[in-house]
Amino acid sequence: MPLRYRGDYYGGLNAMWAVGSVLGPIVGGGFSGHGHATWVSPPLRRVHSNPRIFVVLIYSQRWIFYINFPFIGIGSVFVLIFMRTRFRPSNVSKQLREFDWVGTIVFIGSTTAFLIGLTWGGVQHPWSSYQTLLPIIIGVVGLLLFAVQQARFAAHPIIPLVVFNNRTTVVSYFGTIITGFVLWCILYYMPFYFEAVKGYSNVIAGVALFPQTFTVAPAGALAGALLTKTGKYRWSIWLGWTLGTLGLGLFCVLDVHTSIPSWIFLNLVSGVGLGFLFPAIATAIQASVASEHVAIAIAIFSFFRSVGQALGVAIGGVVFQNRMLANVRSYPSLASSAAFYSQDAVGLVEILRRMPEGDVKRDLTQAYADSLRIVWAVCCALGGVAFLVSLFTRHHDLAGALETKHGIDDNKSVLKGVEDGKNPDVKSSN
Repeated sequence: MPLRYRGDYYGGLNAMWAVGSVLGPIVGGGFSGHGHATWVSPPLRRVHSNPRIFVVLIYSQRWIFYINFPFIGIGSVFVLIFMRTRFRPSNVSKQLREFDWVGTIVFIGSTTAFLIGLTWGGVQHPWSSYQTLLPIIIGVVGLLLFAVQQARFAAHPIIPLVVFNNRTTVVSYFGTIITGFVLWCILYYMPFYFEAVKGYSNVIAGVALFPQTFTVAPAGALAGALLTKTGKYRWSIWLGWTLGTLGLGLFCVLDVHTSIPSWIFLNLVSGVGLGFLFPAIATAIQASVASEHVAIAIAIFSFFRSVGQALGVAIGGVVFQNRMLANVRSYPSLASSAAFYSQDAVGLVEILRRMPEGDVKRDLTQAYADSLRIVWAVCCALGGVAFLVSLFTRHHDLAGALETKHGIDDNKSVLKGVEDGKNPDVKSSN
């Protein structure tokens, strides 16, 4: 199927993502807000009255994530039932011998170490500690060794470096990382604004994300339909970054006294912008690489988006902690406890909830809002950089079909459409 007709499918994928993004915070908030399922295991509930112990132990057990197992199981069954491919390996032993086991082990080990360091930094261990720095350094060095191994020693590289020889592909991968970064900064830190600053419950904080998540799917579907009709994708990338950057800048207006209609409309703009980006960037990557590299190019796209998500949460946390420390110190009555209050955005939400009304709570709430404002400012700046970089995206023809042996097994309906003249641009349906 030509790339031009895949925009509609990306719109559908965006819709599924939006549904999951909407239901996740609501279901998670419902579980964490009741006694029968909390963020920590039952033996730890009795320490909630001590904020210092609670901040440390809140990370020890995340029992709520067990809810993911049934959905993963259902998804795995559906893949086995409905995923039918044309690929039939004729010689399994030969395939196994040719597989790049060394590169796979180095790549998985390096990325795992790097992401572990990002996850631990500022949460379980200080950023300056060896527990944080060592895995990050190992990950970076390992990825450099992986690049050398793929370029010079791998007979069948799992990531052909030729994919990165195209300017549009490199630019699109950069945009993918920034997209994941800003998206997860929003999904991770915006609920904290609603819970800590506005005082909403977990469930209502999830509902408050609707203006963001419910605009991504329609915008993605619209962008996909227009991409299919016009055969062009650069306009969607540029418009997406323009609206996304504007929306992230509007987040800086959010404050303690921001009204409900105001924060609803402030969240709409960035949601529309991100919706336009998803199908366009994926299409640009597929259009800019050779047919035999499309599968690995899209796999790298997913990987870079995940890296961006991890960076968004980690770097967003560093920005928040630093600004929270400075903001709390500006209040004389709180200066002595600034290090404690600024160490973690999640734990401080619980502290604020349990804190009686008064000057201390008011000042902490204002400091929280001011600190998040800098997180949004950083995201806005990155969005602006991504927009400037995206200007180097080239146009590639979307009429060509994907030529590969790894295609969908049942192509009768598509071929029939070609024979009937419904899709005259389609020359093959691999």
